[in-house]
Amino acid sequence: MLRRLNPPQIVVVSFLVAIFIGTALLSMPLATRSGKSQPLLDSLFTATSATCVTGLAVRNTGTYFSRFGKAVILVLLQMGGLGIMTFSTLFAIFLGRKLTIKHDLVIQRTVAANKVQNLATLIKYILFITLGIEFLGAACLALRWATIMDWSCGRIFANSIFHAISAFCNAGFSLFSTSFRSFLGDPYINLIMIFLIIIGGIGFVVILELPHFLRRKPRYHISIQSKVALAISAALIFIGAILFFLIEKNNAMIGLSAKEKVLGSFFQSVTTRTAGFSTFNIGTLATPTLCFFAVLMFIGASPGSTGGGIKTCTFGVLLATFFSMSKNKDRVSLFKRTIPKEVVRKSLVVVFLALTWIFIAVFLLALVEYKKAAVLDNFFLRMLFEVISAFGTVGLSTGITPTLSAAGKLIIIFTMFAGRIGPLTLALAVALQGDKAIYTYPEEKIMIG
Repeated sequence: MLRRLNPPQIVVVSFLVAIFIGTALLSMPLATRSGKSQPLLDSLFTATSATCVTGLAVRNTGTYFSRFGKAVILVLLQMGGLGIMTFSTLFAIFLGRKLTIKHDLVIQRTVAANKVQNLATLIKYILFITLGIEFLGAACLALRWATIMDWSCGRIFANSIFHAISAFCNAGFSLFSTSFRSFLGDPYINLIMIFLIIIGGIGFVVILELPHFLRRKPRYHISIQSKVALAISAALIFIGAILFFLIEKNNAMIGLSAKEKVLGSFFQSVTTRTAGFSTFNIGTLATPTLCFFAVLMFIGASPGSTGGGIKTCTFGVLLATFFSMSKNKDRVSLFKRTIPKEVVRKSLVVVFLALTWIFIAVFLLALVEYKKAAVLDNFFLRMLFEVISAFGTVGLSTGITPTLSAAGKLIIIFTMFAGRIGPLTLALAVALQGDKAIYTYPEEKIMIG
């Protein structure tokens, strides 16, 4: 059966299989500390959140699940972070399916690779980069926690591995009940986590080109994708940190030292775009902060990365399109390169579909959870924040996820799945369907605005 599936179908089926297997395993009594099976819907929610590297949770990961349950979550988020397409490609090879050059190119588009190279080499690079950086991050975390925490070697090892993988995969799952609030003032933990999150979120192509970019090799051509991804990511990080500091300095950061304020601002700016960790109670943040965080979560990480959102390059193309149209230019350009009209159209489609899904999900969630409007402040903003967090595979929450009804949880589950699958599947589908119309209709103007 798998031999008849095209790449977009393989992506969907692979994610669904991983989610269903994860749901079955997390539903076993062995997966909980109490030895009792958790409800099937909660298992499905957790498995979907882990596979889609979101981080939203209805159970406390550190205290509710057993070692077996935590191991299942870790495997799911590692597979989701690497990209199920990588695994599904390996499965297809093992099943004897011959991948054509066309499929090789499609796989490269999955990780946003512009340069043609052997599929096996591409997968090798992805695995090497991922495992290498995760090992380095885990080692650094272990060394730090060994000096400041009174933990056993086993706990240090488990926490380091889990959080390094979760950070690089931009998953947001934490074994701490309050995420990283206990380490708000620790520069080492903050910088290690920031490094893992940024590297995991800039994309594998950018990672491969980054050494040449830093060395400034004159003969090595840095792709426009890497330039846009790095520029937009840096801008969003600094703008987010500055705005968070200015808005929350007299709110969430009252009583904190200057070092804690700076570390907290940068950590929260970095993690908000897709990682989902926090050093502050998100539910207590000011309304302007939540609104701006919603924008950061919607933009998300970079193409071909472990993160979600519409992606930084999509946002960059939209900005360039806006400025070009405002100046009445007939071409869109970035860094002295003309952006193909096909890319502009794809960017508009991705954003339109994302906004449409978010609108529908917020409407449905508000419809089934309307009774909470009487007891929750900023009810609509909380619903919107939760949906965007799910769609952007971020995982930040104002605290309402565990209180959602069964219907509300299902809406969030579908939103997490759509956020992780939607843009990827769309890109693959467009890559395989490039037919052009053989005729055109007469042009006629229509009033806009």
